[in-house]
Amino acid sequence: MSPEHKKCTHLAQVASLQPPKLSQSVHREECTQCFDDQDTSLGISVCLICFNGGCLSTERHHAQTHWKKTGHLFSIDVRRIRKEKDEKSAEGSEPPLKMTKLAILEEREEDKYDYLTSVRCWDCDTFVTDESSSKVRICFIPSLISSILTSPSSARQSEVQAWEEEILPCEHTLTLDQLPLSTQPIAEAGHATCSSCDLTSNLWLCLTCGSLGCGRAQFGVTNGGNGHGLAHYHATRHPVAVKLGTITPEGNADIYCYLCDDSKLDPSLSNHLAIFGINLSAQTKTELSVTEMQIEHNLKYDFSLTNEDGKALEPIHGKGLTGLRNLGNSCYMASVLQTIFALPEFKERYYALESVRAQDHAEFCPEPLPADCVECQMRKIADGLLSGRYTNPAPSHINASSHAEVTDPTIPAFQQGLKPSTFKTLVGRGHHEFSTMKQQDSEEFLEYLVDVLRRDWKKRGGEGKSVFCNAQLLICDFEPKDPTRIFSYSTSQRLQCTECRKVRYRTDENDVLSIAVPAIEKGKDPQTGKTLYGDVSLIQCIDSLLAPEPLEDYHCPSCKKPVVAAKQTLVSSFPSVLVIHAKKFQLVNWVPAKLDIPLVLPDEDVLEFTEKHFGKGLQPDEVELPEDEPAVQEGASSSPQFNENALAALQGMGFPLIRCQKALLATGNTDNAEVAMEWLFGHMEDPDIDEPIQPVTSSPMLGPEPSAEQISMLSDMGFTSAQAKKALRETGNDMERAVDWLFNHPDDIGDDNTGPAPTPQETQPKPLTSSTSLPARYRLKAFISHKGPSVHSGHYVAHIRMHEERWVLFNDEKVVKADEESVNELKKLAYLYIFERI
Repeated sequence: MSPEHKKCTHLAQVASLQPPKLSQSVHREECTQCFDDQDTSLGISVCLICFNGGCLSTERHHAQTHWKKTGHLFSIDVRRIRKEKDEKSAEGSEPPLKMTKLAILEEREEDKYDYLTSVRCWDCDTFVTDESSSKVRICFIPSLISSILTSPSSARQSEVQAWEEEILPCEHTLTLDQLPLSTQPIAEAGHATCSSCDLTSNLWLCLTCGSLGCGRAQFGVTNGGNGHGLAHYHATRHPVAVKLGTITPEGNADIYCYLCDDSKLDPSLSNHLAIFGINLSAQTKTELSVTEMQIEHNLKYDFSLTNEDGKALEPIHGKGLTGLRNLGNSCYMASVLQTIFALPEFKERYYALESVRAQDHAEFCPEPLPADCVECQMRKIADGLLSGRYTNPAPSHINASSHAEVTDPTIPAFQQGLKPSTFKTLVGRGHHEFSTMKQQDSEEFLEYLVDVLRRDWKKRGGEGKSVFCNAQLLICDFEPKDPTRIFSYSTSQRLQCTECRKVRYRTDENDVLSIAVPAIEKGKDPQTGKTLYGDVSLIQCIDSLLAPEPLEDYHCPSCKKPVVAAKQTLVSSFPSVLVIHAKKFQLVNWVPAKLDIPLVLPDEDVLEFTEKHFGKGLQPDEVELPEDEPAVQEGASSSPQFNENALAALQGMGFPLIRCQKALLATGNTDNAEVAMEWLFGHMEDPDIDEPIQPVTSSPMLGPEPSAEQISMLSDMGFTSAQAKKALRETGNDMERAVDWLFNHPDDIGDDNTGPAPTPQETQPKPLTSSTSLPARYRLKAFISHKGPSVHSGHYVAHIRMHEERWVLFNDEKVVKADEESVNELKKLAYLYIFERI
């Protein structure tokens, strides 16, 4: 797209343009609606009003579409060209400032790249520039252009903010008591030795007594440590230690408080070190800090890319074979995205090159900026992964894993990969975990993403053909579908009193089938000493989950006394795509550790559900149990009673009382402490896990009424006013919990007898999205594997069965043919299994 060099009639408006504010994102690296970036031959056009980045492709023309939609006249075209390698020395540079935050420092891009820029007026279809001596000279607004080029890009800004973690002093560093050193002065880093072993690196100095102990063992790191520093704390309760080799003359150092169990700042570090003969000003940093080690470890972490014969697996390229770069700890997200976009329903919903739907949305998107639109970002990911435009090998001077310059021709030609930074920033926004750069659980992210997509789908009108854009109702020529329905299935829980034989049924909607995998030890590996576990059948795990179980001390409302009840959960409708979450954990020192338990799949990877797995609901010869009697009188409140045996067992494991009580409430308050313990493991990171339990009231009207603003916000998402009111009442007017409640109670019309009856449109039943036909047969489509001691550390990859029965390994940006032997072995140890119905 090359505008003619003619006179612009809007030059008077140039003076009103303002540079970006610190709070604004400048999308100058890549288009916000596709992955065309500033390194392509056309570059990126950045709007000089809202700083949206748009591609200049004649096929997608997102920059031009942005102008037509917003009326923003001016933009700057940015194209980046790599400089020749600079050999200049960095001698004489100023010392760094004292660090009070763990953060990634912004690289100086101007040292590595040249930029070609030109300002254009879209309305006049012309450049607002002069050219001389083959160099572009910006007229009128050089300071504005400079501010855009020197501002942190939106992707880098989000990445740095996500990694950034402020370090503050604690009471233990501020009031540290020190003992006189009873031995020789501490040796310099590299010459000192752990007091309990021979390690000379990763040493931590106790700031109370001067004892040197090695750090904790780290997964994937040879000689990371034997935990003698932690053992010293347990023996002495000396709280604060500093890592030798990380101390700098400016006062930076890795300081850890064992009592706070977190990194801390020591404002008096110089004085505290002097007690042990260490001169702060003479120190040199020789080792990585803990955060630097984590970043480096996750960027370089890799599954084996060789087959059983030691031969390198073959990189492949093409449509549907595009990799995603690791943003530091984003492999959990990449594995989930690769998996869902291998499913036909997601391809059809978000990747529709055969129609004009994608461009229609770009023109009528209701969000002011595509970077803030879930639909836009899902379409961008789909286009990036499925189009094949970005699957080319990385440039010869870039290593796809470390993104550093290389010249070794023996390194496989992997892709450079796409950076899903905008997607991650948007989807994780406001979430206390997914907004960070910490490693996360891929199963938790899948369920969270499904929730985000459903909220967005409802917000855009659900199954209707209407969509709101800039407060105007637009009618589309197609009905957007909710692709997440393919995961939905329902379970029927049957509860029967063993004395009166009366029953009660409850139906729940689910998206993931979680199975517990039993650990059966069969010995130790003679070489590594690692515990080995026996094979477990997937079918047996499912049968165990759906088997009847006794429920002790159930207060039967018909018998009016405690009885033993029989409880059983069965599947009452089957999904199109079945996601199975294999829970392989064991409590080690009161910390859940992941176990490598081989899970054996059925022959040909085909799973079948029959009559024995199917819940039919209330039968003609069954009598329903009456409703439970209210525990308190109208308007009264009481604290819940807890199973004493289970509560004592959980507290004996070291869990706080409030967490034990919440776990029992969430799991039926039974005598089964193991079930409650599994719930605890899955909710230890909940932000409200330690908040007091609210008293139970028999009348939801006793609390404050939901505000009109809250009801309006939920109504904008597609829910009725009645549903919004009930959800807010049920959750104490907590908006986030109310949204979760609404999605967990999709058939609740909000009728609590406090308002007018809902309209027929509001009471229309939601169409069944799963199937009740039997047998329900599924075949393995993909599996997500994890390597590491915990699902919150280590590395995730995805194996996907493509066309012609070919398995492909998606390991971040590395996409390779997977050999049959490795697939057969790795699928036994997978964390998530994705089955398609056949």
